[in-house]
Amino acid sequence: MPLIEEQIHETFANNAESLEGRLLFAVPKKGRLLQAALNLLEGADIQFRRESRLDIALVKNLPIALVFLPAADIPTFVGEGRVSLGITGRDTVAEHAASVVAAKRERAESGQSTPTDEEDLIGCEEVMELGFGSCKLQVQVPEKGQYAKPSDLIGKNIGTSFVHLAADYFAGLEKEAAESNGEKKLKTNIIELSGSVEAACALGVADGIVDLVESGETMKAAGLKPIDTVVSSIAVLVKSKKPSNPQLVNLIASRIRGVITAQQYVLCQYNIRREKLADAAKITPGKRAPTINALEEEGWLAVSSMVEKKKIATVMDELAEAGAADILVLNITNTRY
Repeated sequence: MPLIEEQIHETFANNAESLEGRLLFAVPKKGRLLQAALNLLEGADIQFRRESRLDIALVKNLPIALVFLPAADIPTFVGEGRVSLGITGRDTVAEHAASVVAAKRERAESGQSTPTDEEDLIGCEEVMELGFGSCKLQVQVPEKGQYAKPSDLIGKNIGTSFVHLAADYFAGLEKEAAESNGEKKLKTNIIELSGSVEAACALGVADGIVDLVESGETMKAAGLKPIDTVVSSIAVLVKSKKPSNPQLVNLIASRIRGVITAQQYVLCQYNIRREKLADAAKITPGKRAPTINALEEEGWLAVSSMVEKKKIATVMDELAEAGAADILVLNITNTRY
C-alpha cells in the first residue's frame, strides 16, 4: 500500500493549495458506506467539494482535508497515524487489529524485534457507532453440503478476505477440538480472496467461506447458509492514538454525535395539568429531564422532551391517555449535549 504522503503529493502535484496544518479525515471512497458517510458529514457542516478523479478534498470551513480511501484500508492509515480520523466498518477495524497482533507475534517468535513503547501508539480507537452499515461477518457453507457446524470445517479450506479474523476464529476452534478430543490439532487452510468470495465454494476453491452479510440474499443466491457469526459490524468513527489536532478531533466527534442524536430523536411538546405532570413525565423523561414551563392559564404546564423517534407514536398515545393536550412533534436537525 502506498504511503499516504505519496498519495497526497501525487494528488496535489499541480494544486497550489497546501495541506499544511490540516487534519486528515479518511472517508470510504466507494461501496455501501460512502453515501451515508457523506450525509453524516453534511449534517455536521463539514463543507467540501470533491473534484472528479481526486481522492482528496479540502474542507472549506474547517482546517480539514478529506482523504477518500477503500474502507478496508482506513484502519491501517488511522492505526499508523497517517490520518487522524476515519469512517469505516467495525469488521475492518477488527481485521486490522488482528493483523497487528499477528505481526507482533510473528516478529516475537522469529526474534526479529522486542515490544517497544512506540508500538502502544499503533492502532485505532473507536470513538462512536454511526448508526448505519449494519452487517455480520459470517461463516457460510453450501446449503446442501455436508457441513452443519463450524467445527466440521476444521482442517478444511476457507475462503475469505478477512484472513486474520478467520485465522483467529478457526485457531480457537482447533484448540477447543484438540483439548476436548485429545487428538492432534488439525490446521485449517485460510485462502485469501479479494472479491466474489461467495463463489468460492461453487467453484471448488473452498469448503466454506467467511464473508460479510447484509440481507443474506447474495449468499442464498449462491446456495450458501450461515452457521456462525464471527463479528457483528456497524459503521464506526475511529481516531488515531496520536492525532495531529486532538481539539479538532473532539470538535468533529461532537458534531457527528449531535447529528446522530438528532436522527434518533424528536422533540415532543405538550400541555398538561400540574396534578398530572408526574404521570406524563414518566412517559417522557427526556435524555436528562423534561423542560417544564408554566402557562398563562392557571394550573397548566408546557412540557418539552426528547423522545426516541421509533417510539413517538406510542408515546403520543400514552400522553393523550394521561391527560396531555396540544401534543406536537418537531424534528431535530442537530443537537449538543
